[in-house]
Amino acid sequence: MIRLAELNGMTQSGFRDALAGIFEHSPWVPERAWAQHPFGDVDQLHRALCDVVAHADPREQQALIDAHPQLAGKAAIRGELTDASSREQAGAGLDQCSEQEFAELKRLNDAYMARFGFPFILAVRGQSRASIIDALGKRLLRTREQEFAEALEQIARIARFRLAERIDVAENHR
Repeated sequence: MIRLAELNGMTQSGFRDALAGIFEHSPWVPERAWAQHPFGDVDQLHRALCDVVAHADPREQQALIDAHPQLAGKAAIRGELTDASSREQAGAGLDQCSEQEFAELKRLNDAYMARFGFPFILAVRGQSRASIIDALGKRLLRTREQEFAEALEQIARIARFRLAERIDVAENHR
């Protein structure tokens, strides 16, 4: 845990490094958000980070989306997920899929990738394997534009959860 006051006092590179992993393999997000410091609270920090993503070039947004692993995909099987992704997927029980659930996730992930050209992204905190499979099936029916926007929204939700784990918010109530 890091205190917000400490984060606000960091250099740009220190800030970037302290928030590494908030946005999957995309240190450019906190690096650019640093210019808006100091931050009064975690919500303001989160908004600044999300504004960077919203105003990024579409190619950078695509790279951010592409940096996310498939849920219960090959990276998970090979043990190549980031620590945060591993915890999140395990928290949703994706590390305990039955053979049938795993096969269904693989089929849906493959269909999603073929249809949209990027991985299915869902903030899995509070989700179950069944709700994830259901969401994947429903979102396959949407347009690419809808899913691109949804992927960025889900990334913002994931980032908020990760910030809550990384930033000591108790200081805001002192």
